[in-house]
Amino acid sequence: MRTITWNDDANTVDMIDQRLLPQEFKINSYSRYQNVTDAIRTMVIRGAPAIGAAAAFGIALAAYQSEESSRDALVQELEKAGEALKNARPTAVNLSWAVRRMLKEAVAFEGSADELRDRLLASAKVIANEDVAINKCLSQYGADLIEDGDHIVHHCNTGALATVDWGTALGVIRMAHEQGKKIHVFVDETRPRLQGARLTAWELEQYGIPYDIITDGSSGYLMRKGLVQKVIFGADRVAANGDVANKIGSYMLALAAYDNGIPAYSAFPISTLDFELERGDLIPIEEREVAEVLQVQLMGQRVTPENASARNFAFDVTPARLISAWITEKGVIYPPFKENLKAAMAK
Repeated sequence: MRTITWNDDANTVDMIDQRLLPQEFKINSYSRYQNVTDAIRTMVIRGAPAIGAAAAFGIALAAYQSEESSRDALVQELEKAGEALKNARPTAVNLSWAVRRMLKEAVAFEGSADELRDRLLASAKVIANEDVAINKCLSQYGADLIEDGDHIVHHCNTGALATVDWGTALGVIRMAHEQGKKIHVFVDETRPRLQGARLTAWELEQYGIPYDIITDGSSGYLMRKGLVQKVIFGADRVAANGDVANKIGSYMLALAAYDNGIPAYSAFPISTLDFELERGDLIPIEEREVAEVLQVQLMGQRVTPENASARNFAFDVTPARLISAWITEKGVIYPPFKENLKAAMAK
């Protein structure tokens, strides 16, 4: 199941509209980069690796929709498109990483404008295919950490829907399941957009993996009762010192795991590392519309007072000291992260 693909016949980017799952499975098609930018912002597509691929295809779309005939003028338009795409969601580093990679290739390209258009499309397809291969690789490493009979708490959605295909943290769980390990997943709802209850639960049903949806505040109790053996979540940006920015609630989950002596793993591709940021408190944290919090309904009724105010932080930062290991395509990397990452990269 690919979350995002390029339609060669129509020159469009096609993506699953994740806002509608699990009630409706719908594919949206986009022919303009502005629409891709809006799809990222409104979370038609979400998950750090997936929006990185979306940004790459967005740059390709910008090239095809441009009427510029000179390479230099086309590159200038692509740079404007790149800024719009990067600003769609500020926290996930894969978004800006993909834009920079595409623009770097555009600037260095020496052929005609039409040749550049074709080159950029080919490059976007490479980024998408790389994502699938990388996720399968890191999932194989991560599956070695999962034991037969494990009960695992998983936060947000990090499966095929959050990537081009396969997944990161949920990909690890999927790989362990396909290896024949009997596992059970406790799925955090992940408020306010309920990516766990809506998307992760839907994916687990496709894979035939047993699960229970739990409220976000339940994990600590389950750990204290000895019902959890592992905690695993993804990452949207990782600072050079190992601090992990991920979906809001990850920090509290890692704290509970640490207090109960349970390993907490963060699974992500190396492209999610931001070597330019020394520590996590420098990571920009997206604050989304308060309507996502205030317009939640229970049994058809709004749950908050009409004049209530809210804050809606989309991410938090888990300090490196609470992370047991990173799961990457370079292997499982343990603290101290900086030193061991260098060794892993050298291999």
